[in-house]
Amino acid sequence: MHKMFITLTITYLALTVAACRGDSTGTAPPGLTPGFLASRYEGDDPPRFSDWSAPVNLGPVVNSELEELDPFVSKDGLSLYFGSLRSGGYGGVDIWVAQRPSVDAPWGPAQNLGPTINTPFNDGQPALSPDGHNLYFNSTRPGGFGRADLYVSRRHDKRNDFGWEAPVNLGSGTNTAAGENGPTLYVNDATGTTTLYFASDRPGGLGGTDIYAAAQLVDGTFGPAVLIPELSSPSDDVAPAVRRDGLEVFIASTRLGGLGEQDIWVATRATTSDPWSPAADLGPLINSENSEGGPALSADATTLFFYAALRPGNVGTEGRFDLWVTTRARLDDADDDDRRFRTRGKVKEH
Repeated sequence: MHKMFITLTITYLALTVAACRGDSTGTAPPGLTPGFLASRYEGDDPPRFSDWSAPVNLGPVVNSELEELDPFVSKDGLSLYFGSLRSGGYGGVDIWVAQRPSVDAPWGPAQNLGPTINTPFNDGQPALSPDGHNLYFNSTRPGGFGRADLYVSRRHDKRNDFGWEAPVNLGSGTNTAAGENGPTLYVNDATGTTTLYFASDRPGGLGGTDIYAAAQLVDGTFGPAVLIPELSSPSDDVAPAVRRDGLEVFIASTRLGGLGEQDIWVATRATTSDPWSPAADLGPLINSENSEGGPALSADATTLFFYAALRPGNVGTEGRFDLWVTTRARLDDADDDDRRFRTRGKVKEH
């Protein structure tokens, strides 16, 4: 049974990589200079949080009898994007979205994003840009550079979850003949610089699938990708999710020291110019002897969505992945932090 779960997890790593499968190296990525990535909390104490709560299944309105994978929640918390193998799609993994009218309301039924985004191939691992206008995702569709490539689609109305334009391949600066997956954007509020984090099994890594980062250039394209060795290992390391201040990152990994086939891990750093700390397993409240993955952090960093298999309360049949959510409380004064940052930002602009 355990072997089946690790196979299923690695299969999806290849589903957006082959079949249903960071910005710090101690130096800045190409195009950025050390110190230019200064954190909004540079010189201040970073935010503090409580422990994570016991995870809750998102229920049968969101989950189905088949796989739900790699969630991503919009900045306003009203749209939940994810990949799914459920019926009613266009083939393989499709990207779906569930909506709610307020953050206190339950999620509505998931809806397919339609043929502009989805294809008969595997399309998954969605991630919105912080401004809500761009959707980054992974696809095995023909015409790419490798087994699976990263794409981006734009919409004019960030409130329209179905207004996406035809996707564009991110190009050979990001994609390779190998597989690229799990994109997410980190935008430094203090500097306006943007970094694309993703995973790839390209040559030159530490083994398996590793975490990379690429700086966005003036023309909107991304520069050469840089391996982030602190977040990578000889095993598979995927699905980076970076906190809004750039000081905390969650990944899914099959590395040694976990509780199951694939666990969710977390790493931190004092400033965005520092290397990441060694990743720590989130522990038995979140992880199990089976597989957990696809971490997605809310904009306020108090809610973590993820997928999990064979957990009591699963909606799907045995061996399938459901979407789950856990929460934590902010222990310091977020308003004071934001006020200090806004004041500092105005000083830096002049």
